[in-house]
Amino acid sequence: MLAELALHHLDVVLAEAPVAPASNIRVSNHLLGESTMAFFAAPTLARCIRPGFPESLDAAPLLVPTENTALRRSIDQWLNGAGIKPEIVAEFEDRTLMPVFGQDGLGVSCAPSLLKAELRSQHGSLLVGHAREVTQRYYAISVERRIVNPAVAAIYDCARKSTFE
Repeated sequence: MLAELALHHLDVVLAEAPVAPASNIRVSNHLLGESTMAFFAAPTLARCIRPGFPESLDAAPLLVPTENTALRRSIDQWLNGAGIKPEIVAEFEDRTLMPVFGQDGLGVSCAPSLLKAELRSQHGSLLVGHAREVTQRYYAISVERRIVNPAVAAIYDCARKSTFE
């Protein structure tokens, strides 16, 4: 997608991580906002895990992103710092699949706190608890140093004003 951006076939790429400064493609990372991470589960599992959170995650079935992601490293660091050793039952390259598996009670999944209402309405998942030290950032990546494209500016402004308030 970055090549398409560099060729001006795309105006913006939305991403969960900035493009590294060492990249051969000259782009600008525009921070849209960030969200703390939270843990969600099917109602029966949530009721068991919620009391005593986060210690209650110890030995609990956990659905997590794959190890090659910054988010997974942050989650692991948070868990290790608290001395919590959950049972990792599945790792996901596509994080949108985690709540699908979680809704059947297969494990506790993590997602940005800002998705709480969506996870409840679409998957019946309940909030178990917040990991405020673990955050997910979102970026608009463009070839523009300053956003001047009206469509990209509208996306940027909408995200900054409504999503991350």
